[in-house]
Amino acid sequence: MSDERLARLRALVDEARAAGEYEALAAEWRALARVAAPAPAAGEVPRRFGLVGDSPRMHAVYDLIAKAAPAQVAVLVHGETGTGKELVARALHDHSPRKGKPFLAENCAAVPANLLESELFGHVKGSFTGAIADRKGTFVSADGGTVFLDEIGDMPLEMQAKLLRVLQDGEVRPVGSNQVRKVDVRLVAATNKDLVAMCGRGQFREDLYYRLNVITIELPPLRERPGDVAHLARFFLGRIADELGRPLELDPAALALLEGWTWPGNVRELENELRRAAVFADDVIGPEELSPNVRKGV
Repeated sequence: MSDERLARLRALVDEARAAGEYEALAAEWRALARVAAPAPAAGEVPRRFGLVGDSPRMHAVYDLIAKAAPAQVAVLVHGETGTGKELVARALHDHSPRKGKPFLAENCAAVPANLLESELFGHVKGSFTGAIADRKGTFVSADGGTVFLDEIGDMPLEMQAKLLRVLQDGEVRPVGSNQVRKVDVRLVAATNKDLVAMCGRGQFREDLYYRLNVITIELPPLRERPGDVAHLARFFLGRIADELGRPLELDPAALALLEGWTWPGNVRELENELRRAAVFADDVIGPEELSPNVRKGV
């Protein structure tokens, strides 16, 4: 829908709301839409590598995944929050020779800095308070498979140096141990930050950046994926309907509002919006079930 048509739609909705006639107008709109609107296209939701979308930007992502998955090199996935970076990492693993081996993910921003080394590389019993038993750590547990490090830009500089050594030597040393262990893992890292700028400010090691950035996959924000909101909405509604055990449809007027929203939280925000709307809807999600910011477009 064009910006001009969307503005006219919002103006009509605001006028009806001001006149106290919004509910009646919405009900009439739904009734007319069921008769006049074309039925949704038959067939499967366009998907590839576990990702939903048919826009040109997503086809470019699919092509990169297809080329990068069979390789053994590191991959850096860059994109805004909620764009599906972990899904890309899983796709790289599932379509690689390492399929069937472990895929382990760690969020570098979610683990306290003083515990991150133990989480990644393990520790030996008694190496620190609370270390009541030996622990393998992510890299050893994923030996032969893939390690996905999300929010790599939040990793402390000291840990960046230790990760670089692991990537260079292919071996880890648990906290409190003098013994090293060889590991064979493929690393996929992800971030929503500008690592090049962080390197310039001394916040990210340049040598680690080049180790990680063998192949970069740029995930586009949802606002730059024309047509994909409808595909994603259809996909999520099917999943939500199965979970709730009842049918769910999306009113064309509600879809128009969804397509007009900028989605700062991207695909994750769209899914949450539909889950919220499904709670308040009967069988059809209309404009009135959408959150105020989506209805108003602000």
